[in-house]
Amino acid sequence: MPVRQTSEVEFIALFGFLTSLTALSIDAIIAGMPIIARELSNGADSDVHLIISALVLGMAVGEPVFGPLSDARGRKFAILLGIAIFVSGAVLAVTAQDLKTLLLARFIQGVGVAGPKIGSRAAIRDRYEGASMARAMSIILTVLIMVPMLAPALGELVMLLGSWRTIFIAYCVLATVGALWLCLRQPEPLPLQHRRPFLWGQTLATALRICANPRVMPPTIAAGLMFGCLTSYYGIAASIFHDIYAVGSYFTTLFALLALGMGIATLTNSRLVMRLGMYRLSKLALIGMVASGALLLGFSTALGGAPSLMVFMLLFSGSLFAIGILFGNLGAMAMEPLGAVAGVGASVIASVSSAVAVVVSMTSGHFYDQTLIPLSICLCSCAIASLALVHKAECSELVPVQAPLHQTG
Repeated sequence: MPVRQTSEVEFIALFGFLTSLTALSIDAIIAGMPIIARELSNGADSDVHLIISALVLGMAVGEPVFGPLSDARGRKFAILLGIAIFVSGAVLAVTAQDLKTLLLARFIQGVGVAGPKIGSRAAIRDRYEGASMARAMSIILTVLIMVPMLAPALGELVMLLGSWRTIFIAYCVLATVGALWLCLRQPEPLPLQHRRPFLWGQTLATALRICANPRVMPPTIAAGLMFGCLTSYYGIAASIFHDIYAVGSYFTTLFALLALGMGIATLTNSRLVMRLGMYRLSKLALIGMVASGALLLGFSTALGGAPSLMVFMLLFSGSLFAIGILFGNLGAMAMEPLGAVAGVGASVIASVSSAVAVVVSMTSGHFYDQTLIPLSICLCSCAIASLALVHKAECSELVPVQAPLHQTG
């Protein structure tokens, strides 16, 4: 029986829910990381930060595949396949008896969650364009702003019903709800006549052209550096509040307050970008991030590894505010030359930025020594590098990327 066309409200709610699986996968487990360290690492949390990095690494592997796959087989196929892989990773995590198995499970989850992430973006593009697409994306973005604020609290609430393994059961339940909702209520957004064959040769040639474009890769790498700063913080957030400041009972509240600053920045950006332009606004945000990161580094070095909690909250919220400004702008910069190859381009940009984020978060996490010095250095160095990359992109000629003329399988 054919599935009827959903209303606009239900369409946005459905794909907002599916898109939020990515943020939930990253943030909800943070509250359980200290317990995982005790159970699977004999109390040593030196490698527990990899629980975040492994997921992002899986996303970097899955993202370049699900974009072309959704163009060839449809958005629902890509999303449902991704959910199936995601659930299989969650099931493996529930049964994990050591950290290596859990990291493998998180990698599988990352590969899977790329399906809903990429497929949902493509489905929104199928239904909307121009101002209506911007409106739909802004509503979904509002939902995504709320997820990092609430996800750790949700994780703590779920753990009250069992253990950290219960969080992965919750992942299975939420993903299954999304899959059923998609199957029962949403028709395929991409008609058969608009699908394109999944040709490895053409896809690879297009990806190489995208990577060679001087207006695409610099902001893409900068976006990866910013995402890397964020995942570096996520990987050690529980340790910062539990170990450094001994305020673990207020962890979810303090985490939500910092996330709120990033959400406010995202909304602020929508008002300022039309007046200042995305390049100028991004540069101002990066200069502010360098300043806040340098001040945090200076205070941390002078005060034995960490300033007071109030100073940390103020200075680090400045960096998160800058990241909130940058996320939308850097993505828009990277997509600007990709009108004709937006599908493959979105996958390439997502994959490259995720891969860069993995390198940043693993490096920062490796040097974490229960002080704020490694995180401060990460913030400063990534902001300075991103400032140079944004300037390079701004000075480069805008040349649209064209798909190869000849298709090869």
